[in-house]
Amino acid sequence: MDRRRFVKSAGALAALSSMNLTDLYAADSAALKMINIVRTQSGFEREKLIRPFGFKGGYLTELWQVASRMQSDSGISRIGLATQSVLYGDSDLFPRQSETEGNAMMYNLVNKALEHVKKTPFRTPPELLDKILPAVIQDGKIITAKQDLNINFVYNALVGVDNAAWLTYAAENKFSSFEDMIPEQYKKALSHRNKKIAIMYQIPYGMPMEDLKNAVKQGYFVFKIKSGAPGTQSEMIEADINRLSLIHETLKDLRTNQTENGKLIYTIDANARYEKKETLLKYLDHARKIGAFDQILLIEEPLNENNEESVADIDLRIGADESVHDEQSAIKRLDQGYKVMVLKGIAKTLSLSIKIAKLAAERNVPCMCADLTVNPILIDWNKNLAAHLAPFPVINMGMMETNGDMNYVNWKNMVNYHPAAQASWMIPKNGVFELSSDFYDRSGGIFEPSDHYQSMF
Repeated sequence: MDRRRFVKSAGALAALSSMNLTDLYAADSAALKMINIVRTQSGFEREKLIRPFGFKGGYLTELWQVASRMQSDSGISRIGLATQSVLYGDSDLFPRQSETEGNAMMYNLVNKALEHVKKTPFRTPPELLDKILPAVIQDGKIITAKQDLNINFVYNALVGVDNAAWLTYAAENKFSSFEDMIPEQYKKALSHRNKKIAIMYQIPYGMPMEDLKNAVKQGYFVFKIKSGAPGTQSEMIEADINRLSLIHETLKDLRTNQTENGKLIYTIDANARYEKKETLLKYLDHARKIGAFDQILLIEEPLNENNEESVADIDLRIGADESVHDEQSAIKRLDQGYKVMVLKGIAKTLSLSIKIAKLAAERNVPCMCADLTVNPILIDWNKNLAAHLAPFPVINMGMMETNGDMNYVNWKNMVNYHPAAQASWMIPKNGVFELSSDFYDRSGGIFEPSDHYQSMF
């Protein structure tokens, strides 16, 4: 395949027992090593997609896989991966230049972020992210010449940087598992061990209906329907309604042994394309009319980020995704009636995602993990997050989206880049990932080096 690569102690704890929780967390952090990064590098590969991938009113034809390498002053070096998606990051920026130019902008921001890392000692990755984020946001505005740059563009650029920081932090502090490396204040929210994770099978705009029938034959039972079609709001809702009718007509009589009533489950993802609540209600009225409504488990981020209408009166779980940038924005959405937090550790950093997971757990709000059409190694970063969350209501297991296998031309080779390629917990079975003790023992392989990505440096 034609590819371009550019490389560029018990006593102490007893003494702490009388402290309040905030002080305890601070003390826990202080007990960790201070990490100084002295060298950074990056590289990327361009991976083509089988067909144009449509969402957020646009289409992608390729995705850049970015590797960010950090070396600390103690000599430890680790590589963090990311999949870039400019369309996800800022859908207004995406059409202003070519797809390649947009990706080049984000890659430039990755390198700016790595420069900031070299100037920023840290004890934990969330601390590092908090320290460098303001400067990286400003860099992003300069690089893109867009003062209202969506912060998700910045978070997407920081994923590989954040993952490299997690691996370096784990090595420096001798943590050997995902569970061990999660800082104490976040552990309760990530204290579960799901035996299964339901796989959300994504249906983008142009997917043929025959593909859906084949997916059901393969055992998939949760279908994530992309709405928010290209065009004006009136054009969008007409296309979305017609698309839902076509999909439901294809799937309505098919059955699964993974749900109590045997019916398939739908989730809807509009990627914040709906400007008004009334448009969403029109879509849901149509879902009732055709008999699809009762099969809808949740709707992800239907409304424009600036829309402040309450959704508490809608008899469905509404999830917050793109509009959640920090704890404050998450609380705002919860106060507006949103009943699910959509975590994107592979799009908005693990450091941010564990903060949102903690907040959601405190309010007894369920979480799920969405995809970004990421590579196989990043799937297992996301799988670690989904595996440790409380089981999702109704299906009573973890839930995550993954769609790389149906979208990348080079998928089979990309799987072989994974250090645990062909492990049983990597292979979908009857619409789920079955998580054995081996998965938890190896943390999905995320601590194990990939020869392929190591070779980039």
